[in-house]
Amino acid sequence: MTEYVAGAADSGLPGKPTGASRTTLSHIMTASDTNLLGTVHGGVIMKLVDDVAGAVAGRHSGGPAVTASMDEMAFLEPVRVGDLVHVQAQCNWTGRSSMEVGVRVMAERWNESTPAVQVGSAYLVFAAVDADGKPRQVPPVAPETEQDRRRYQEAQIRRTHRLARRRAIKELRQNRAAEGLHD
Repeated sequence: MTEYVAGAADSGLPGKPTGASRTTLSHIMTASDTNLLGTVHGGVIMKLVDDVAGAVAGRHSGGPAVTASMDEMAFLEPVRVGDLVHVQAQCNWTGRSSMEVGVRVMAERWNESTPAVQVGSAYLVFAAVDADGKPRQVPPVAPETEQDRRRYQEAQIRRTHRLARRRAIKELRQNRAAEGLHD
C-alpha cells in the first residue's frame, strides 16, 4: 500500500486512512430549493456538495481548508421536492497542501422504501490553510480498499490534466499578449 501514500516519507506526517474523514450529509429537499422548472436547483446541490467536501477536507487535514476548484460536476438525474438527498464524500488523493475530495450525490423519496439512486457526482480540490490563510501541509491519504486505490490513481490523472490545462491556457494567453492581442 505504500506506493499510494504520496509524500509519506518526506512529509513527516503519518498517513490517514480514507475512512477516517469519510462523511455523509443528508437533506430533505423542499419547495424553497426548486428552480423555475420545479426541480431542485443545481446550485442547491452544488452547495451541499461543497459543504460535505469541505467537512471531509477539514477532517482529513486537521484544520481549515478552502475550496480551490470543482471538477466534473455531473448532474445525472433531476432531484425533486420531497427527495431525501445523501451527499457522500471522501478524500481520494493528497498533495503537499492540497486534497481531492470525491463526492457522490444519492436521492430517494422521503416517504418510500425504494433504494436511493445516484443523481450526481463531483470532484473538488481543497487547499489546507493556516490561521493566516497560507498553505499548510496535509497528511498523506492511505487508501484502504481496492476501490480507494482506484480512486487515488484516477485522482492523479485528473490532477495531471488540471495542471496541463492550466499551463496550456497560460501559454496561450502569453502568446496572445506577445502578439498584441488582448481579450
